[in-house]
Amino acid sequence: METMHETKALTITRTFDAPVDFVWRAWTKPQQIKQWWGPNYFTTPFCTMDFRLDGRYLTCMRSPDDFDYWSTGVYKEIVPLKRIVMTDSFSDINGNVVPATHYSMSGDFPLEMQITVDFEFEEGKTKITLTHEGIPDSEKENCTKGWNQSFDKLAEFLANILV
Repeated sequence: METMHETKALTITRTFDAPVDFVWRAWTKPQQIKQWWGPNYFTTPFCTMDFRLDGRYLTCMRSPDDFDYWSTGVYKEIVPLKRIVMTDSFSDINGNVVPATHYSMSGDFPLEMQITVDFEFEEGKTKITLTHEGIPDSEKENCTKGWNQSFDKLAEFLANILV
């Protein structure tokens, strides 16, 4: 099994037409995450966050056929309005880490990955650089597509709250 240090990172940069404090809240408030998290046609019916250093999160991403994928992690670095670093693991409904095979996914996923989100304010807009370490090469295309769809949903969510 690969560790996150033996795989290349998936990196996506996206600029949102919203101030950094709005984008930051979309990443740090459970009620807001539930509005945009997940690829197209997926929902996020459950999200809890203890948003502090060493705090945990637990989310449920529901597929269009009502199958739940749970994930959990720990916040490793928080620099307000600048950066979030968190671990990322598949989990069960109780937040216990499980292998990806629990969800009939590739056994190449490590038990723990890492997500880094950098926020940069540029002329009234916010540029995000997301780095997801530990994604197996065989899954990078699907994960990139999923993140981009989530970011499309985030852009729509931000546009609606800024009206």
